[in-house]
Amino acid sequence: MKVLYEDNHLLVVEKPVNVPMQEDSSKDEDLLTMAKKYIKEKYQKPGDVYLGLLHRLDRPVGGVCVFARTSKAASRVSKQIAEHSFQKEYLAVVEDHGLKDQGHFEDRLLKDPKTNMVKVDPRGKDASLDYEVLKRKDDLALVRIRLHTGRSHQIRVQFSSRNHPLWGDQRYNKKAVKGQQIALWSNRIEFDHPTTGERLSFESEPHGYPFNI
Repeated sequence: MKVLYEDNHLLVVEKPVNVPMQEDSSKDEDLLTMAKKYIKEKYQKPGDVYLGLLHRLDRPVGGVCVFARTSKAASRVSKQIAEHSFQKEYLAVVEDHGLKDQGHFEDRLLKDPKTNMVKVDPRGKDASLDYEVLKRKDDLALVRIRLHTGRSHQIRVQFSSRNHPLWGDQRYNKKAVKGQQIALWSNRIEFDHPTTGERLSFESEPHGYPFNI
C-alpha cells in the first residue's frame, strides 16, 4: 500500500491490484485493514482505529482511493460523492473494434447478488460516463474515463455491452486469457477537503502492458 497523502482528516493511498477493499469471504488481507494498521502503528493509536470507507474499487482494480480519518470527514466527502462533485477518472484498455474517439454512455444497470454479475437492464439503476481515446494499437484502445455514477462493475459492463470489453476482464470479456490482469486503473480523484474546502486532486499511474501500448 503506497500512501499518497495524509492529514488529520484524510488518508489517500494507491490500492494494489487483487487486494479487496475490505474483508470478504476469502479472508485475504484487505486494504481497509492495511490502512488501519498503518495509522495505528505510525501514530501509536490505542484500541480500534476509525477509518471510513468512502468509495470502492473492484478487487482486481488498482489505483488511487481515499479514506476518511474522522466521521465528520466521512460525512462531508460522502455528501460530495452523492452530489457528484467528487470526480473519479480511470484508465482502461479496451478492445477497439472502431470505438469512437470520444463518447458518452448512459444505461440502466442491474446487479444479480447471487452471481455478482451486472447487466444492462431497464429495471436497473442509472449509470453514465464519458470517455476519450488516448492511444490505439493492435486492435486495443487506451481510454480515459470520467464516471458520473458509481455503479458496481459499471465501466466493465458499459464497455462490454457495446462490444468493447476490457482487456483481461475475466467476468465480462469472453476472450480474456486466464491469469490476465484486468486493464482498469483508478487514475485520478478530485474533491473538496472536508474542513478547509480546498480542491484536492490525486493521481496514480499504471505501469506495464497493456497500458503502455
